[in-house]
Amino acid sequence: MATAPDVTNVLDPPPGRRAAGRAAAIATATRTWPLALPSIAWLLAWAAVLLAAMVGLGMLLAHESGALRSADVNLVKQLAGSRTAGLNTLTKLLTTLAETYTITAIAVVAFVAFRLAFHRWRESLLVLVAVAGEVSVFVLTTLLVDRQRPPVPKLDHAPPTSSFPSGHTAAAVVMYGVLALVASGRVRSRAARILIVCLAVLVPVAVAVSRVYRGMHYPTDVVGGALLGLAWLAVSVQAIRIGVVHAVAKRPGGTR
Repeated sequence: MATAPDVTNVLDPPPGRRAAGRAAAIATATRTWPLALPSIAWLLAWAAVLLAAMVGLGMLLAHESGALRSADVNLVKQLAGSRTAGLNTLTKLLTTLAETYTITAIAVVAFVAFRLAFHRWRESLLVLVAVAGEVSVFVLTTLLVDRQRPPVPKLDHAPPTSSFPSGHTAAAVVMYGVLALVASGRVRSRAARILIVCLAVLVPVAVAVSRVYRGMHYPTDVVGGALLGLAWLAVSVQAIRIGVVHAVAKRPGGTR
């Protein structure tokens, strides 16, 4: 049976090479910098870019009054009109998968478990960077964007934040995406890896649909949340790679 690819395919330089691609270029250019500083600079730069993009998109949606607005409102109203007791219960359970306390608990457990299981910090730091960064960009976006929530009865308490983007969706994409990236590189079974990836996709989709169904967000809000989650997850993975290659580059005889 073929051996599954190791998680180092995700967080480390490719086997047989000390560094590759953008991570190598950044690590080489910043070789004299203190450890972790290139990764921090990368994260801060991309956080600013994503924040600007999300705020811009959110403001456009908040003031849009054409076909997209009509489609947003119509879909929310259709879902609100089709509510049943069973679906209300199901969507409440699905929403719980991305509640703040759920994501926090999973993140803490994953941070500790990855450190104990792999005897290194890369996977644990990915959890920390991905979750904390997503929350930061999300919160700042909601403070700068003023989009009212859908005009339908709401099944959950509505916090005093902008409807855009969906924080539940963004958090689900990031947290379950991290778990999938790490776990899929450690299991030997191809079927198990496929299942892990499917769950990483299906959970955020289920959360997004539930948030719209429960009247908490427009469809464009959950799409925005998904884009934020995916973008920040990619940024976080690259930050860990940069840190790994940079640490190697600073060693005597490391990458030049």
